[in-house]
Amino acid sequence: MAQNDEFLITLRNANPIETVMGSYVNLIRRGRDYICSCPFHSEKTPSCHVYCNDTSPHFYCYGCGAGGDVITFIMKIENLDFTEAVKLLAQRSGLEVPQKNSKDSFLAKRRTRIYEMNRLAANYYYTCLLRGKDKSGLGYFSRRKLSPQTIKKFGLGYAPDSWDSLTNMLLSKGYNEDEITDAWLAGRSQKSGKLFDMFRKRVMFPILDLRGNIIGFGGRVLDDSKPKYLNTAQTPVFDKGSNLFSMNFAKNADTKRIILCEGYMDVIAVNQAGFENAVATLGTAITPAQARLMSHYADEVVIAYDSDGAGQNAAQKAINHFSDVGMRTKILRMEGAKDPDEYIKKFGADRFRLLINGSEDATAFMLDKCEAGIDTDTELGRVELLRRASKILAGIESPLEREVYISRTAKKCDISPDILRSHINDILKKNKYGMEKREWNNIKSSASVRRDDINPESASHHREAKAEEAIIAYILRRPEDVVSVGEEISPEHFVTAFNKKVYAAVLGIMKDGGDFTISMLADEFSPDELGRISGIEAASRDIDYSRKYISDCAKLLNEAVPSKTDGAEMSDEELQALFKSKNK
Repeated sequence: MAQNDEFLITLRNANPIETVMGSYVNLIRRGRDYICSCPFHSEKTPSCHVYCNDTSPHFYCYGCGAGGDVITFIMKIENLDFTEAVKLLAQRSGLEVPQKNSKDSFLAKRRTRIYEMNRLAANYYYTCLLRGKDKSGLGYFSRRKLSPQTIKKFGLGYAPDSWDSLTNMLLSKGYNEDEITDAWLAGRSQKSGKLFDMFRKRVMFPILDLRGNIIGFGGRVLDDSKPKYLNTAQTPVFDKGSNLFSMNFAKNADTKRIILCEGYMDVIAVNQAGFENAVATLGTAITPAQARLMSHYADEVVIAYDSDGAGQNAAQKAINHFSDVGMRTKILRMEGAKDPDEYIKKFGADRFRLLINGSEDATAFMLDKCEAGIDTDTELGRVELLRRASKILAGIESPLEREVYISRTAKKCDISPDILRSHINDILKKNKYGMEKREWNNIKSSASVRRDDINPESASHHREAKAEEAIIAYILRRPEDVVSVGEEISPEHFVTAFNKKVYAAVLGIMKDGGDFTISMLADEFSPDELGRISGIEAASRDIDYSRKYISDCAKLLNEAVPSKTDGAEMSDEELQALFKSKNK
């Protein structure tokens, strides 16, 4: 086993997967292992399994197919490449990464260069704000009542009214034009081909990831020009739908509550008032990925959007995402101010704290919204209110909570709670029937058309693919037999390209003995492909493959003549029957 592989085993053992994953999700013990709600897709029933007692501890989600070992998990949850994930886990466990053996890649170097450029750009903007000739940026923050300490804490800055000052600075530091545009710090003119600074004459808000790296920027104009806000676009280190402004501070706050604000200045004002648990999205509506990120650090979210119509509509849309990840959701209703920044300036931090603590439940908010435009003093108005409210009541999962709001709504509409409860139960039955029908239709449609983007050849060679996966699963679970299995079947006799690549890679690592971890394959396989490898092993957990069975699989592949029409489904029983017929 190579020295760098020995380090990966040491790193894995120093960071038990159940301990690392337990710091991000709520693990539930199931026998010797754990289950949890998958952090990589929204679900209400846990489908992610953590197998921590295997020779190669790993996780696998039976819902979305995510999987891998502890290093793969960190890569996906923190949006890191392999090298960065190894460094994070090494730092977490007090290990030193062997410099000569770290698995550097082009992508890792590319990301590192962007982090460096972003740090230099942030320092440049900060210097321009404080020491530049143009004081308009500093004047803006002064008018917004930000203290020097807050400006320094958030690294706020100012992009001067120049076409290429930042670009020229970065070029002088040894970065090339492609790197600067890759970081979205400059664009290229279609006419002249010259670079121009992306951010000009704007106050600047650096955006940091959870580890403190500057991954992008938001810039606000000081006049009425458009766009009012300009945010970094997609780059190798930045995805605006997966990150949150000030989450690097909020994750360390001494509370399990997060305050979701609408913009950068709201977050900064709330933070300056003593609430470090404030975050904002990055120029977009809340996404499922952002809701999942918040759920890793908090149980409750208070939506503190602007009090205007647009803000309240956005709040209503956000509620569903938080419900999907199991977060309690409350709505902040501000009177006498349009946003948290204005409220704090007018009434102070103590009043804002009382407002936060007294914020109302999201369900009550949505039920109150049902009354908009309705005259509840009329019979027709009450009927319409009941029609609207029934949809919301039927969407409440907790029977206890649903009962409370049924009583509340029945009292408001002056009808018997029993009648409303019976009506809600009818809706629930219809919803359940409709969901089951949709699921059955999905099963029927997917049975006729099976698409496999990772191993597309399995559809036309299903029999051989099942035999290949059985062999791979067997040696992953019984590495002591890898030499004998390798003598029976070589990778060249595998029919599907993906399984052939997996088998060859695993043989290459295991042939010299020693422990195996899935991250040893990270140089050759993507995170999604590593998830599939975990899935191959997970699918075989309840199947005790005999050595004879694996020999039969090897014999099938050695004798296989690939057929383009051999796409029929074959169960394990049918595969065994085929072996028996061949051995007669």
